[in-house]
Amino acid sequence: MQKEIPYKIYLEESEMPKAWYNVRADMKNKPAPLLNPGTLQKMTLDELSGVFCRELAQQELDETTAYFDIPKEILDFYKMYRPSPLVRAYFLEKALGTPAHIYYKFEGNNTSGSHKLNSAIAQAYYAKKQGLKGVTTETGAGQWGTALSMACSYFNLDCQVYMVKVSYEQKPFRREVMRTYGAKVTPSPSMETEVGRRINAEFPGTNGSLGCAISEAVEAAVSQDGYRYVLGSVLSQVLLHQSVIGLETKAALDKYGIKADIIIGCAGGGSNLGGLMAPFAGEMLRGEADYRIIAVEPKSCPSLTRGKYAYDFCDTGKVCPLAKMYTLGSSFMPSPNHAGGLRYHGMSSVVSQLYDDGYIEATSVEQTEVFKAAQMFARIEGTLPAPESSHAIKVAIDEALKCKETGESKNIVFGLTGTGYFDMYAYAAYNDGKMGDYIPTDEDIQKSLSKLPKV
Repeated sequence: MQKEIPYKIYLEESEMPKAWYNVRADMKNKPAPLLNPGTLQKMTLDELSGVFCRELAQQELDETTAYFDIPKEILDFYKMYRPSPLVRAYFLEKALGTPAHIYYKFEGNNTSGSHKLNSAIAQAYYAKKQGLKGVTTETGAGQWGTALSMACSYFNLDCQVYMVKVSYEQKPFRREVMRTYGAKVTPSPSMETEVGRRINAEFPGTNGSLGCAISEAVEAAVSQDGYRYVLGSVLSQVLLHQSVIGLETKAALDKYGIKADIIIGCAGGGSNLGGLMAPFAGEMLRGEADYRIIAVEPKSCPSLTRGKYAYDFCDTGKVCPLAKMYTLGSSFMPSPNHAGGLRYHGMSSVVSQLYDDGYIEATSVEQTEVFKAAQMFARIEGTLPAPESSHAIKVAIDEALKCKETGESKNIVFGLTGTGYFDMYAYAAYNDGKMGDYIPTDEDIQKSLSKLPKV
């Protein structure tokens, strides 16, 4: 007999995951290797270690180790805000009149306001362990930059953040949180780096993109002794650290004898979705269970649903390794939509491979419909969601309404990646009726895809 399910399911501290799960170990078709941008040959550990911390580079290249023990220092830090709750959305279910059961994993219960801290503290730990002076990074909406500034402050590391210009201007308070934790924040593309000056010349007046900011951060890292670059999404090492989300989610469901039917996550670079789905995808890969896993992306930046599966540069300046991924082209400049964390031209190689192999599906949604769902969720469930998370909310509502039509009682699980309290510019635009929906044309996308490297 199933236990009565509380509004919030908490794991005990003793039930926290003690190891990260590497889904690549169970993938028969491994993600294609990263390529050196100069030679187009497979990146070596030594080459990657010139940009990333060496231990992180080892994690990036490891496709066979299923579990990595979480160092005690990181586990101790996790205990400040983990385990995070798995919430049963009883009020939303009632409002929708659906027989579906809706659950969301809430990752906004820390000062950074998002799931990004799970990897930020890990990457800062390895940087400190290596004896570095500091790290450089990019940030879109600001959640990653905020998380990394907190993590670097904890380990007394210098933190330099290149923030996508449109978000820098739209979210001044997110910027100030980073500065409060000691980070230097620069709007990107800037005139401080060679690549920034080149991008400004090629795209005058640009609002920037994550690809631009990545290029600047990498240049800043390799041009300073004692610094390395760290990334908040896309890379396999980041998805590894974020697997703590999915491991906790599955443990909480198992605790009450619940099997998920549908797992939904917003998808920009893949860190949240990859982390949430990891143990569930692992079961599918091993033939132990079956799930519907849905990636939700904005129609303004639809890499999975309209992109091409090909090798591409991970950054606009073409200084980073090439990854095989679903991409819109590294020169694609997305519209300045309000989900800054989903404005990346490509998708994680792990997520891309699983999508290409048919283990996950993808859909894209319009910005105004996303904010309509966000407002509904805020009014009913009492939490103001981040614009990124609201993409998953929109599709979770859609799936719950399908259950209402069919009478099926499915268990729907989605990732609430963070809170939207630093996104009030976006909510103001929606509330004032000034928000629009920009969807790139086929010509827009093809123009960028035509510049893909010949690999």
